[in-house]
Amino acid sequence: MKYYIIAGEASGDLHASNVLKALKTLDSQADFRCWGGDLMQAAGGYIVKHYKDLAFMGFIEVIQHLGTILKNIKFCKEDILQYQPDVILFVDYPGFNMRMAKWAKLQGFKTAYYVSPTVWAWKEKRVHHIHKYVDKMMVILPFEKAYYDKYGYKVHYVGHPLIEVMEKELAIPSSLLPEQGRKTIALLPGSRTQEIKKMLPVILECMQAYPDYDCIIAQAPAQEETLYKSIIGDNKQVRLLKNKTYDILKIADAAIVTSGTATLETALLGVPQVVVYKTSPTTYRIARHFVKVKYISLVNLILDKPSVMELIQEDCTVVRLSAALKDILDEGARRQPILADYKLLWQSLAHQNKASLEVAHIVSQLAQKK
Repeated sequence: MKYYIIAGEASGDLHASNVLKALKTLDSQADFRCWGGDLMQAAGGYIVKHYKDLAFMGFIEVIQHLGTILKNIKFCKEDILQYQPDVILFVDYPGFNMRMAKWAKLQGFKTAYYVSPTVWAWKEKRVHHIHKYVDKMMVILPFEKAYYDKYGYKVHYVGHPLIEVMEKELAIPSSLLPEQGRKTIALLPGSRTQEIKKMLPVILECMQAYPDYDCIIAQAPAQEETLYKSIIGDNKQVRLLKNKTYDILKIADAAIVTSGTATLETALLGVPQVVVYKTSPTTYRIARHFVKVKYISLVNLILDKPSVMELIQEDCTVVRLSAALKDILDEGARRQPILADYKLLWQSLAHQNKASLEVAHIVSQLAQKK
């Protein structure tokens, strides 16, 4: 069978790569043509577009790159028509993927979607759009299935893909181990260029109040070292490591994390964290008007309570960040409840089967359906 898979971000590359591996165990003749990254390529996918060329965030940023986005959509349509896949799997990346799903369905292709758009946060009417153009929707958050049920759309809850990732043993290279008597703070400033430029300067200024800690920045897979170095300058307090995010978190006593999938990864590895986020003022004002959620971090959204501190926009200052970090570094009232909540989080996201294998079964059966 021929599978066309579209993932537009680092997290989608990770989750899609595991689906590719699972599909190969079910379909020995599987052929994959993909939009994704290095992990999908390593798993056997032919990459026609790398996600590092697709990562535009925020309303203003999308408008600024609208010409490129439209060219990508045109190219994607032409590429699918030429490839003629048995099924198209869309992985997250809703702004692009939902537009492509509508077109693909109208062209007669079978469509599957893994990691649902956040219809529960904004644009609820998208549920009807999804129902019409997506043959199989696979959700990863426990409350999403009930949400779709309200609209008469039966979706598949497959568990969260990070559970299977975290269950694998993660070795800690000796080069990462901190000096005796010193502790470590993990710094995860995001994966997109705009995020890193916004968040890293604030985070590094905060670190000046913690000279006795080793600070390690997790370099995003698709970003060049020069971007970070231009912000870090001659700061000797921090180290920059690429493709070592989980290893860094394994030795960290606490973490500062830009909102996104990394907040969940940090939680599942048991690291107390402060969640931060800043964007352009215009983008933030627009988002506040449309997005109807109590929290921005996946941890708090899933637990439905303010378990981890969130510092957003004007609240994301050096003073407030330093105070929040101090709270979770101290053994006591703030740190221990967070760790207890993390255990509940793991239990709520676990599933009887691995998410990637569950998705692979659903997609494979759809591909074979006449």
